[in-house]
Formats: sequence, C-alpha cells, structure tokens
Amino acid sequence: MTQAILDVVHQAMSSPWIYLALFALAMLDGFFPIVPAETSVITAGVFAASTGAPNLALVIAVAALGAFVGDHVSYAIGRTTNNRLRNGRRSGKAMAWAEKALAERGGLVLVVARYIPAGRTACTITMGAVAYPRRSFAFFDAVAAVSWAIYSGLIGYVGGAAFENDPIKGLLLGLGIALSITAVVEIVRHVRRRRTAEEPRPAAVKVRD
Repeated sequence: MTQAILDVVHQAMSSPWIYLALFALAMLDGFFPIVPAETSVITAGVFAASTGAPNLALVIAVAALGAFVGDHVSYAIGRTTNNRLRNGRRSGKAMAWAEKALAERGGLVLVVARYIPAGRTACTITMGAVAYPRRSFAFFDAVAAVSWAIYSGLIGYVGGAAFENDPIKGLLLGLGIALSITAVVEIVRHVRRRRTAEEPRPAAVKVRD
C-alpha cells in the first residue's frame, strides 16, 4: 500500500505539470489558507533530493511566484473592505491602530507572517484594508515569498537527502523541521506579547491649577 502511494506521488512529481500545480497551490494559499502549499513544496523538495525530479530551482521559483500573486489577491480583497471597516466606530479605531503599527514595522510583519499558517492571509488582507502603500507591499512581499519558497524547498531537500532511499521518512523529517520552526516563532511571539502587556504604563501626570 505504501509503495503504491509512493509510486503515485513519484509519478506526479516527475510530471511537468507539477510546476503548474505548485504555482496554483501557493497562489491559492495566499487567500485560502487551508490549501497545503507549504507541505506540497516540502514534498517536492524531498523528491528532488531522493529521485532527482522535480527540479528544485524550478520548484522554488514557481512556489515564490505563486505566493507573490496570491498575496496580492489577498491584498486586493483587503482593499475592497477598506471603506466598510473605516465607517464603523470600533473597526475604525482598530484600523487606525493597524495603520500605525504597519507604518512602523509593516515590512517585517509581512515577512514574518509568511511563515505562520493563516497568519500570512490575515496580514496581507489587513495591509490592503489599511491601504498600505502598494509599492512597499510588493517589495516586502517579494522578499517574503522568495525566502518562504527557498525555506520550504530546502527543508524538503534536506529531508530527502538524509533519507535518500526512504522518501516517507524524508518527508516526515522535513515536516517535523517546519513544524518545529513554526512552533518556535509562535512561542516567541506569545512571550513578546505577554511582556508587552505586562509592562507598566506610565502614570498620568496631574496638572495643578
């Protein structure tokens, strides 16, 4: 049974259509986060190391391009909700806060969010909703998409090289590394959020008459 599954996956990975499939998955993942784009790129990296197909450089290129296009679709979706969000009292305050936060460190937030499942979609939609400058968004998103594609492809490649004769173990290793890195990022974010919340706020200075 396992060998039959491996044969099917190997045939898919050897097909020239795999590059179009990876592009489509990475693009859809930009605004439909349940699509397993990262797992697909890691799997392609595993087979690139263990069987020589697909080509790792092309895997990275099409994954990065797909992620870039998908993020821009998500950004465009956010732009369509801009006026609606600004008109609400509560959402208007939230939008003002988001605009300030993204103006200060929007590029870094975008790059980091690409490595967090679902977080990337929330970030790109928010950046569209607050009308984050499109040119700056495109620049930082290119950095995020390329780095994510290299990271995912190389993690799979490392797993495939470590278990050249057993792609299943290579895939499990690659996914384990990816999940561990994601967990570390989430823990660091949680700790920083708690420290920020626990920091004492400066007392208000009373002005005497």
